[in-house]
Amino acid sequence: MTRLPFPFPVVQWQDEQVVLIDQTLLPQQLAYRCCGDIPTLCTAIRELAVRGAPAIGVAAAYGLAMSWRAHSGAAGNLNEILGGFRTDFAALAATRPTAVNLFWALERIGGLAESLVDGGADPSTVAAALLQEADTILAEDIAMCRALGRAGAELLPEEATVLTHCNAGGLATGGYGTAIGVIYAAREMGKKIHVYADETRPLLQGARLTAWELADQGMDVTLLCDSAAASVLRRGKIDAVITGADRIAANGDSANKIGTYPLAVLARRHQVPFYIAAPISTFDPATAHGDDIEIEERASDEVACCHGLRTAPVGIAAYNPAFDVTPAELITAIITDLGVMRPPYTDSLEAWASAGESK
Repeated sequence: MTRLPFPFPVVQWQDEQVVLIDQTLLPQQLAYRCCGDIPTLCTAIRELAVRGAPAIGVAAAYGLAMSWRAHSGAAGNLNEILGGFRTDFAALAATRPTAVNLFWALERIGGLAESLVDGGADPSTVAAALLQEADTILAEDIAMCRALGRAGAELLPEEATVLTHCNAGGLATGGYGTAIGVIYAAREMGKKIHVYADETRPLLQGARLTAWELADQGMDVTLLCDSAAASVLRRGKIDAVITGADRIAANGDSANKIGTYPLAVLARRHQVPFYIAAPISTFDPATAHGDDIEIEERASDEVACCHGLRTAPVGIAAYNPAFDVTPAELITAIITDLGVMRPPYTDSLEAWASAGESK
């Protein structure tokens, strides 16, 4: 196995293109997908070549920087550049509805472009500023993940077994990880951590990505069938459950990969702490509670097929929500780059958001 450099180069800017680790090919092949235009990048996001809320946000930031440069080279005037840029903004925003980091990054880059234009900046100045801002978003993501990793690692004993779901590692972020970033940070502290990784049906992000990533980084990992999680919790094998999040509402309700909510219920039943790990960019103060989070529904064939092989009868209906929402009352703590937040989350997350805005 080839050891990836750490943090992973999940999203990069190379030769005027957005270059991504193509996560649809893992674990069989480590390859990169080059996205030289917005339609190609939108396809990569929808197909989950890049996935994970923070990584999608970084990719979208570079996408808008690429968009401005492309329209600057082709358009005759500023109005044409802005028109194309706004069209690309809308196209990226329409790719995946649940992960708030996508919209956070788009608003940040798009708002910067609009303000610079209003201030009289020329197209080349705007192009340089947008690319620099995308670089900053990537660097900030890695720094935030390292900070939340250190905060979360303090919650784990010197020897611990952690259960996680989906992939909230370096592959889902700018390169370090949220839930898995806690595990990396714990190792850096000298703690001995064993990880159970749920396979995460229907697309097997835990099996294909988390297990691969952790093994690549020399971590002790055991793959677990989703339906076996209850058994390992009941047998007392798990010290903590840690997952990431794609959107955290103002009251602490958290959307994450489908299958997270039952893990939280099981953890409460067996008195095991259940932690959400996410940076400030995943908090959405405009969403009051989880019922207001739009849940992406994906193609039924993702459930009816597995790696191209049909496993269900032709024509059978399949319900395929990509995410579920874990109620705040089931979350022991939310691990953030600004520290560990405890209930009541309406108070602690409001303070968190205010602190983040002042950074």
